[in-house]
Amino acid sequence: MRIAVLGTGMVGQALAGRLDELGHDVAVGTRDPVVTMARTDPDAMGTPAFGEWAAAHPSVRIASMADAVEGTDLVVNATSGAVALAALGEAGADRLAGTVVLDISNPLDFSRGFPPTLFVKDSDSLGEQIQAAFPAAKVVKSLNTLTAALMVNPRQLADGDHSVFVSGNDAEAKALVTDLLRSFGHTDVIDLGDISTCRGTEMLMPLWLRLMGTLGTGMFNIKVVR
Repeated sequence: MRIAVLGTGMVGQALAGRLDELGHDVAVGTRDPVVTMARTDPDAMGTPAFGEWAAAHPSVRIASMADAVEGTDLVVNATSGAVALAALGEAGADRLAGTVVLDISNPLDFSRGFPPTLFVKDSDSLGEQIQAAFPAAKVVKSLNTLTAALMVNPRQLADGDHSVFVSGNDAEAKALVTDLLRSFGHTDVIDLGDISTCRGTEMLMPLWLRLMGTLGTGMFNIKVVR
């Protein structure tokens, strides 16, 4: 598939690298490719400068948001939740129309420090806001409940015996995302239902963050036993 990954941080790098490894035609979208490639310092999460990653992945194209999504089969929103709507807006509603958008972002609010709160919850979700802002896109929420390394290589933990979720209004879009998740190695993909069900997965983040603090690592996940 032709896939655009929006975002150059830890999640974007993990997704783009794995997709490239699996043989997909991958472009990474960023607001300003020249500025992005010129950075030399790690980001706020300690992720190495994107130029270092790009040098190790020469087959991945770096482009503006709009150019990255042009003519793609799948767009992966790997930006932070605070800028997700703006990033997709730069990509362009017309280019996203009819396209599957895999949204991995979480509505984390760091304005009061760490741990963050959620800037939308209970009666709405970031996934729903993205679908409402881009009604012609086929938004599927997934992979937002685990750390980047496990998103793309779940067999690093318990040989992949843990759960991941999908939410979305379009059955074919969810099937495409589910197939992609299985290609990563996910074996327990649970379809929660329409896009409103991602309220639940987004609201898992306060628990996830506190577990990370207690365990001292992000290398854990939830297993739904039934």
